[in-house]
Amino acid sequence: LCGRTVLWHTLTRCAAIDGVDLVCCAIPNTNENDPVAEEAARSGAIVTRGSEYDVLGRYLNAANEIGADIAMRVTSDCPVIDPNVCTSVLKARANAKADYACNNMPRRWPLGLDCEAFTISALKRAANLALKYSDREHVTPWLRRDDSIRRSQVAGPDLTLSNHRWTIDFLEDYHFFQALAEYLPALHSANFEEILATVRAHPDLSARNAHR
Repeated sequence: LCGRTVLWHTLTRCAAIDGVDLVCCAIPNTNENDPVAEEAARSGAIVTRGSEYDVLGRYLNAANEIGADIAMRVTSDCPVIDPNVCTSVLKARANAKADYACNNMPRRWPLGLDCEAFTISALKRAANLALKYSDREHVTPWLRRDDSIRRSQVAGPDLTLSNHRWTIDFLEDYHFFQALAEYLPALHSANFEEILATVRAHPDLSARNAHR
């Protein structure tokens, strides 16, 4: 994407989040993921390895390896994650002294700008108490629903924005980003407002993956 891997775009944007000390890419410990680990390291991230399916355990292992007190979770299929939005979520957690904060309860941002921040003490509680496979695969569902967790959130500007799909799960999503880059050559640094203005000015872009 624009001459760089999608992973590079995501990790580089994470490094630009105000308040982030380092970026860690937590990768499954299987041989087929070795090239992913190599690219993450080339992109400037600290690389940790853990279970492919117990992603909650993988996150806790990563936090322990790097000595983190607070973690921000961004998934690697989000090449236009906005550092400013992420910064707001970090600040919301700190200001509320919350265990967990996010920007998608309910969703009012485009899919692909999701981020979460949580204390490692809360992550340890989740790792000890979350028993469902879905809780461990998706890392934070227990944190999002358990009554003992103090939560905060950053509301998006408009509920209709949730109809926009800025993530990569399908080939059509990748085609969307390829076309977007033709209008935004500096896609690697474009912020949420610039991308939204471009998408609204060119409805053909969203049509590429709307059925997904």
